[in-house]
Amino acid sequence: MEVIKRRAFARVGLIGNPSDGYGGKTIAFTIPNYYADVVLYEWEEMEVIPSQQDHGRFSSIHDLARDVELHGYYGGIRLVKATIKRFIDYCRGRHELHDRNFSIRYESNIPRQVGLAGSSAIIVATLRALADFYQLEIPLHLQPTLVLSVETDELGIAAGLQDRVVQVYEGLVHMDFTEKAMQQQDELWYGRYEHLDAATLPPLYIAFSTELGEPTEVVHNDLRSRFQQGDAELVKAMQRLAGITDEARSALENGDPQQLGRLIDENFSIRQSICHVHSDHLAMVEAARSVGASAKFAGSGGAIVGTFQDEAMYQELCLKLQQSGCQVLRPLSS
Repeated sequence: MEVIKRRAFARVGLIGNPSDGYGGKTIAFTIPNYYADVVLYEWEEMEVIPSQQDHGRFSSIHDLARDVELHGYYGGIRLVKATIKRFIDYCRGRHELHDRNFSIRYESNIPRQVGLAGSSAIIVATLRALADFYQLEIPLHLQPTLVLSVETDELGIAAGLQDRVVQVYEGLVHMDFTEKAMQQQDELWYGRYEHLDAATLPPLYIAFSTELGEPTEVVHNDLRSRFQQGDAELVKAMQRLAGITDEARSALENGDPQQLGRLIDENFSIRQSICHVHSDHLAMVEAARSVGASAKFAGSGGAIVGTFQDEAMYQELCLKLQQSGCQVLRPLSS
């Protein structure tokens, strides 16, 4: 029996987010430390197996309530089921699928709801497994949009393309979502995506707290509504985020970590000007900056990323953030 196993990595938004859903530009990278795996094999019946993250046993009613607050009512199994549904819709009229059934399950060690793109990783890995099982080749530049449509069309989750692009392409990726860059194929819109040399990155850290998670829709639902209404402040902010992404790319190419750090800090300041920032999330950024590191959200909230100068600063950074209950790591070190 052939067993198909496909993986997708967590991602870190380095610069430009959250402009990816609003005609902007971003740079992001995947990290090998955290990932989602999907296993699929032929089976007598169509079977979607819950993972340990879809459990129904809790230590108390308060534990159950906290789990629902962070993860919703359906865990990750809804992501797998929605991906299968959207995959079938996409293939209809384009690809003829064989009629063999399969069993599918997922596992993930990506911290949930802290802005490291754990949900989209499950979807990307599921899509890859389905494509292998049915022996299909979906164009690489269309896969991120197909993944995004699982969340936006099937599940009603507001999100942008950045996470899905970098998880499909992997590595360090520059993304252009401006009106000039966007094109359409097979009824799917896509931007201009380009790999950058990860060796140009200066020393980076990420820090996160699983106790401070926040679903991405909390941020994006409000932004989407304001953007559609033509909020002038928001439109200007997204344009500036695209601008600092270009400047950050130049800083990488020129080997200027100080400039990159300044742009990372500006990115957070822009975000703070257009979004409500939870006081605990703000405290993470302020703690990192207090030792001289730069800091911004890696995604929707609960995780931060930034630059640091040397080993002494990194150790001080770890001490400061660990006192606040955060885990700290070098995301490209393993």
